[in-house]
Amino acid sequence: MTRTDDVPATRSDAPAAHSVDLHKTYGTGQATVHALAGITVTFDRGRFTAVMGPSGSGKSTLMHCMAGLDRPTSGHTFVGDLDVGSLDDHGLTRMRRDRIGFVFQSFNLVPTLSAGENITLPIDLAGKKVDKDWFDYLVGQLGIADRLQHRPSEMSGGQQQRTACARALINRPDLIFADEPTGNLDSNSSAEMLSFLRRSVDEFGQSIVMVTHDPRGASYADRVLFLADGNVVDELTAPTPDSVLERVRMLGT
Repeated sequence: MTRTDDVPATRSDAPAAHSVDLHKTYGTGQATVHALAGITVTFDRGRFTAVMGPSGSGKSTLMHCMAGLDRPTSGHTFVGDLDVGSLDDHGLTRMRRDRIGFVFQSFNLVPTLSAGENITLPIDLAGKKVDKDWFDYLVGQLGIADRLQHRPSEMSGGQQQRTACARALINRPDLIFADEPTGNLDSNSSAEMLSFLRRSVDEFGQSIVMVTHDPRGASYADRVLFLADGNVVDELTAPTPDSVLERVRMLGT
């Protein structure tokens, strides 16, 4: 299997990520569950994609397989032009650390570290030097420059999620996966978070895939994919809250 040390840099014309005939099956016999039933999808570089669908439709499974957090039963996933399935455990760890950023609903901050230490954790683990100008830009844009010495327990939910967002971006990753990133936030904090994700795409070309159940949140994206029963059943470009809600109603999701 391949280690990321041996893989050339991603070509600039490669998509941020894509899958080919992706299947994920749990159980056997009558208890078999097809979480993913042959998904082929492309996430374009420098674009914001939202993924929607009912509980059990395969949203999180798709994200986990694309990010190398879970192995598909069959099919292929790529981050840039890197075949995720070809990587050994060390290669997967390096890929997730160096090429992918994650923002989760539950924040996933280390409680014993300060906000600043949480943000630079991926850089520190890689043994690299922090780009101070980029760090200062992120914390300034996210409005947490005055909270860097605070631990997660001393911050609001919105401040914790903005810290998690800065951590996801600190490595300038090829791709950010966001799994219900506003699920634990109030409406004001949600709007701030979504606006920043939108700006990160528009202003510095970040590629984002966000799982969400919220039509308003999905409207910040360039494109919305709708999943049902482990398949992509529809998509919408240039979404608005109303057009997303109408499509959700039509699909019964």
